[in-house]
Amino acid sequence: MSGKKGSKHYPLTIKLEAVRLFVEEGRTRAEITKLLGLRSKKRVEAWVSQYRHEADAFRKPIGRPRKVAEGIENVQDELKRLRMENDLLKKFQAELHKLELAKRNIGSSTTNEDDTK
Repeated sequence: MSGKKGSKHYPLTIKLEAVRLFVEEGRTRAEITKLLGLRSKKRVEAWVSQYRHEADAFRKPIGRPRKVAEGIENVQDELKRLRMENDLLKKFQAELHKLELAKRNIGSSTTNEDDTK
């Protein structure tokens, strides 16, 4: 769990209810704190501020985003990229093999005439 030691994490329903009570019913932060059993009225201030800046502030995912692609387009793009990378590696490996053979002088059609005499 993140946060300072002893900090309390409130569920989304409590946060939304606190914002609703403040915005729609015009209740004070102190009333909301007492009504919902919150530790501090500063929490209500923070939630209202968050809500005013971003309407879906409480629905954001927590933590690092997943690396796995969720959409079909993303999977297709990843597959295309991997196939292209695979083809490139195959070509590179073939070139390396040719260079290695040339280095060992294997497969060359020229023969040295001095060796035959």
